[in-house]
Amino acid sequence: MNLQVENYGDRLDSYLSQRLPELSRSRLQKLIEQGNVQLNGQICTAKKTAVREGDRLQITIPPTQPLDLQPEEIPLDILYEDDYLIIINKPADLVVHPAPGHENGTLVNALLSHCPNLAGIGGVSRPGIVHRLDKDTTGALVIAKTEFAHQNLQAQLKAKTARREYLGIVYGVPKTESGIINLPIGRHRVDRKKMAVVPVEKGGREAITHWQILERLGNYTLMQFRLETGRTHQIRVHSSQMGHPIVGDPLYSSGRFGGINLSGQVLHAWKLTLNHPMSGETIEAIAPLPATFIKLLEILRKRQGTF
Repeated sequence: MNLQVENYGDRLDSYLSQRLPELSRSRLQKLIEQGNVQLNGQICTAKKTAVREGDRLQITIPPTQPLDLQPEEIPLDILYEDDYLIIINKPADLVVHPAPGHENGTLVNALLSHCPNLAGIGGVSRPGIVHRLDKDTTGALVIAKTEFAHQNLQAQLKAKTARREYLGIVYGVPKTESGIINLPIGRHRVDRKKMAVVPVEKGGREAITHWQILERLGNYTLMQFRLETGRTHQIRVHSSQMGHPIVGDPLYSSGRFGGINLSGQVLHAWKLTLNHPMSGETIEAIAPLPATFIKLLEILRKRQGTF
C-alpha cells in the first residue's frame, strides 16, 4: 500500500491512523515497530517520526497468522451478548489472554469456544480483547466480536466516554470522603513484575483514579473507584501510594487477611457503562460481587456490629 503525505507536522503513527481508519492505532504502531513501514524508501521503526508534505509512505500488511490457540469449553458468566460484543463477569484466577506460563486455560480460549468467529479480531494473540483485568481481579469485561466494534470500543475507552467503576476493600480509612489520584505509572525500576509511580520524564504514563468511601469497616474501608485512564495495576498502585493498599494484594500489600483465605486482591470491576458500537444506545453491565468479596464484607460488618 502506497501513500503520499498531503500535510506535515503529524507523527507517523498519527498520520497513518487518519489515513487508514480501518486499522487501529495500536495495530499501526506494531506495523511500524516491526519494520513494515517505509518512509521515502527507507524502513522507519520510530512511530514518533514527523512526516512532511510530499513524503512517500509504503505500508506492508503481513498476512494474518494462523491463530495458534485452541478453543476450550470453560464456563462463562455472561452479563450481555449480541452479534457485536459480549460482556462477561470474569472470575478470579482466570488470565485474560495467553502469556508465558499461561498458554492455555485463559479467557481467550473460552471465548474462542463460545464465539467461533472471534479469531483475528484486534490481533492474533488477543482476539476481541478491548481491555483487560488482572488475573485475580474479578468483574465486568467487554470483548468485541467484530473489527469495527473492537476499534469503536477502544476509542470509547481512549475518549473516556466508556465508564469503568470498581469496588475494593482497602486497609485503613482515608481522611477524606473522596478524592482524585493523578500520578503517572510505569514499570518498577527493580521488580519488573510490579508497576510504580514513575515520573513522565522517566517513562511513566498519565494515570488518573477517582475514589470515594462507601462504607467504613473498622480499620478497613469499602471503596468505589472510577478509572479515567487504564494503566496496568492502576488502582492497586494508586491505592498503595495513598497508604491504603487493596486487601489481599500479593504485590502491593501483605496479601493476607485473618479469617478468610484470599486468592488475591479484593478488587472487583463492578460496573461497565458504554455506548453500543452500532446503535449508540447506552449499555450498563453490573457484575455481581464474588462470594469471597461478600464473605469478607460479612466478617468485617460482624466485627463492627453492623451486620
